[in-house]
Amino acid sequence: MANTKAIVEDKKVIHGWCMYDWANSVYSLSIATAIFPIYYNNITSQGGTSVMFMGMQMKNTALYSYAISFAFLFIALVSPLLSGIADFKNNKKFFMKLFCITGSLSCIMLAFFNDKSTLWIGIVFFVLSTIGYAGSIVFYNAFLPEICNRENQDKVSARGFSLGYIGSTILLIVNLTIIMLNDSYHFVGGSIPARLSFVMVGLWWLIFGYYSFSRLPGSSAGFKIESSALFHGYRELAKVFRELKGLNYLKVFLFSFFLYNMAVQTVMYIASLFGKAEIKDDNGVPMNDSLLIVTILIIQLVGILGATLFSRLSANIGNIRTLLINIVVWVLVCVLAYYTYKPFSFIALAFLVGMVMGGVQALSRSTYSKMLPHQNDNASYFSFYDVCDRLGTVLGTLIYGLLDQITGSMRMSIFAIALFFVIGIIGLLRLDKITSRAKIILH
Repeated sequence: MANTKAIVEDKKVIHGWCMYDWANSVYSLSIATAIFPIYYNNITSQGGTSVMFMGMQMKNTALYSYAISFAFLFIALVSPLLSGIADFKNNKKFFMKLFCITGSLSCIMLAFFNDKSTLWIGIVFFVLSTIGYAGSIVFYNAFLPEICNRENQDKVSARGFSLGYIGSTILLIVNLTIIMLNDSYHFVGGSIPARLSFVMVGLWWLIFGYYSFSRLPGSSAGFKIESSALFHGYRELAKVFRELKGLNYLKVFLFSFFLYNMAVQTVMYIASLFGKAEIKDDNGVPMNDSLLIVTILIIQLVGILGATLFSRLSANIGNIRTLLINIVVWVLVCVLAYYTYKPFSFIALAFLVGMVMGGVQALSRSTYSKMLPHQNDNASYFSFYDVCDRLGTVLGTLIYGLLDQITGSMRMSIFAIALFFVIGIIGLLRLDKITSRAKIILH
């Protein structure tokens, strides 16, 4: 709900809130995107790519996709419950801290995953770290309207995002330097540098997380959750679903967003594995780990430029048509990825991915925000948007994993990703017609 009275803004509280982005963003870059996926592939490819988990034999990269699917399915199912609990403002810090501890300690536990016999450690704690990250974000976001006034929320949110980007990049560069030095000078043996990076991520997240908790307002003594609050989030989702029947333009956008975002999220989580499994040099040697991590950094850095360029383009031609251009480029990325086999080509493709990665995420959320009906509670609509985002990640990574398992090639799964984008384009073309007829201009 929007604030109904002015909030006395405390700079220390606001800074503490922003610093939690600095704390937890190291998970999304180092664990979810860069170092852990590459490390996982190296460990599980020893002696062949087939692995045994919970009595079932499957391809290693398919299992990784299933782990992501399970984590986000859990998050999608419980996030409305968490949102309901978050309505009790004095309880948010307790749950935020609980998920932070779960996620950070799970990152540290990944250091004990060192061969196929400890695969269960890698999978279980990767899933728990993902749940810890996403769960804490629910309560982190819920603090924003309570610590600053509405007119300052965009600025404070952007400050948190910037700190998160800077912090995660700094730690990734530190970990990458250690890994590269070890590759060059063999200071310590085997996988120790990569496993050390998991510990550093966990400690960074925990230490800076507690700095945030020391400044955020605490829980009240009379902690109690009423049953009506537990199911409040689910009731709000059901209400939004009913209201969408009368909001054709919003319904078409969410359909399109669900499909193209499904593809985007799958690329984000699988890109490193694809590079390690499918990209080889002229001698058939897989892409160097350090070079692959540098490629992920390129995507991060170029993503800032891409978000800026697409933001300016949307001011000139509108959000929907800018999104259409962005997603057409994504289809081109899929086509090029299918024919990409060499490291240099993969790095060049990373520049293109970075350009559209930042743009599509920023544009999608702002476009959705501009289309929301003014008479409704925006928080409920954004909760629905977040569930669509997470369920899309579940379905996208699940389909990718199944195709990888059935065909034995990650490359074949690219066709499914491209299809998601194409159907998303069709949805946006329809939306463009609807908004044009209604004379709705989104800039």
